[in-house]
Parts: sequence; structure tokens; C-alpha cells
Amino acid sequence: MRDIKLVEVRSEIAAGTRGASMGIDALKIASLDKTSDFFTQFDPINVPDANSFLWKGNRHPHAKYIDGVYQVLKNVYSTIESLRLEKKFPIVLAGDHSTAAGTIMGIKSANPEKRLGVIWIDAHADLHTPYTTPSGNMHGMPLAMCIQADNIECQVNDPLEDTILFWEKIKKIGGEFPKIKPEDIVFISVRDTEEPEDFLIKKYGIRNFTTDDVRTLGVDKVAKEALHILQDCEQIYISFDVDSLDSSISVGTGTPVPNGLTVEEALKLNAELIKDKRVCCWEIVEVNPTLDTENIMAENAFDILEATTKSLVENF
Repeated sequence: MRDIKLVEVRSEIAAGTRGASMGIDALKIASLDKTSDFFTQFDPINVPDANSFLWKGNRHPHAKYIDGVYQVLKNVYSTIESLRLEKKFPIVLAGDHSTAAGTIMGIKSANPEKRLGVIWIDAHADLHTPYTTPSGNMHGMPLAMCIQADNIECQVNDPLEDTILFWEKIKKIGGEFPKIKPEDIVFISVRDTEEPEDFLIKKYGIRNFTTDDVRTLGVDKVAKEALHILQDCEQIYISFDVDSLDSSISVGTGTPVPNGLTVEEALKLNAELIKDKRVCCWEIVEVNPTLDTENIMAENAFDILEATTKSLVENF
């Protein structure tokens, strides 16, 4: 069976709303409420965060706390690289989505010769850069970091010199080359993008299966087609952002968006995708219990986590 290792990343430094660092503990509380023994099955690794930077104030308006984000990404990268070198299967529980870049960099570094595909289940494309971001929040930038895009064609910001230095360092974590090809990204339920991101999606022909596609084609067909697009990839990484769920469900996340997936659709989708033997890492991010008095988001997210892990174990 797969040698699963749980990786906990309590970073919220790149989110616009505080509280995502508590998402992992909210998942654990949800598991207790559901009398599940899930968290007793694994001995988790806790990756050091840089949330202390939040107390220092932000000096980078177009890439907030980029100095701290750089530290966290290096920590995640080295953790994931080590686990993959040991042939372990990381299940990553993370706060803000920026840390996914560190995960991708670590997977690639452990097996640089293998082509890596990414299935990104999210309301957002996360393809912004310091040159294009409307908010400066770096959880909107991880995929741009990994394809090493600046997207100068769509530049709207003039980042500080110090910001650019950190941005260049981040892109080079794990090597001075793109970790993934843009055409090896598949989006599912992405529905809240800005023009600079749309430009890159069109430029590289990145496929997005909309929520309507999931309903029209069905979960099984979408999973099959997504995996087929990545047929030339030897490894696949799945990143599940809970804001891919509809905003009626996903109150406990920083950036809810209407017309998202139902819990059942997300659960079936992740459980189906993870059956592919090329999948080498799965991740869930952006649960924020401070926005959700009943912990409903975490309970739904935990159901998806548990079902996906069960599918991984049963189908190996």
C-alpha cells in the first residue's frame, strides 16, 4: 500500500484574511465530532511557518510578506522533497494556498526527470504575479511561481526592487527552471479570474472544467478527461482548495465564490482522481474556522479528506 505521510503547514501569511493557520486544527475537531480515528492513523510532520512576519507589518504592497513567504516555501519544499525521495505519499493539510508552490517544487526536485502534471481544484487560477496582482496576496500566485511566469505583457503594478529580488529567489527554489509546463495544469471549477490570468490561460491553452461541466459530463467523465490531458505526465499532484465549493457551503474560507461544487461532487471527484497510480501527492487548503462559527466548512472538508485517503488506500 501507499506509504502515506501527513504534512501540516499552518501558514496563513499569504492570505488576505487571517485565520487559515487554524484550519488544520479545525479539521481535527471535525474528526472528533464525527468520532473518526483518522488522525490517530498518521504521525504528522509539522512544517515551520513564518506567521510571525504578520506582526512586523508588510513592506511589499504587490507581494505581501514575500520575505516570510519565501521562508515558508523553502521549508515546504525541503520537507516534500525528502518525503518523495523516501517514496512516501504526502497528504498535505495547509493554510493559505501559496505553500502549494513549495509542494510542487519539492515533488519536482525529488524526481526532476519526471514530467509533473497538476490538477488544481479551486475557484481561482492562482496565476498572478507581483506585476499583475490586484490585491498583493500571494496565495493568488503559486502556479505563476512554478511556471516561472512574470506576465509582463499584462503588467499593472510596479513592484519594489526588493520585492522583485524575493520573487526571483522564490521562482528558483528547487532549480532555475519551470517546475511544471503551463499546459500540464488542469483547472476544475475555476470561476473567479482577472484579465492577466485569463491571458495566460488562453496563451497556454490551459483547460478549465467548469462547475457546469462537472454537472453536464458527470464527475467520472471529468476525472477521466482531466487525467487524459495529463497523459504525458509521469507524476500528478492534486491540490484541492475548499473555495472550489459553492459559497453557500464554503463560508469558512477567505474567498468564497458562487457557482461552485457541492460537497458530494468534490468528494467523488477527489476520490476518483486519486485512484490514478501517477498521483504522488494530494493537498487540501484554505479552511478558515474564524469565518465559520459552526465549523461546518471543516466538517465538510474533513469528509472529503477522509474519503480521498480511503480511496487512495483501497485502490493501490
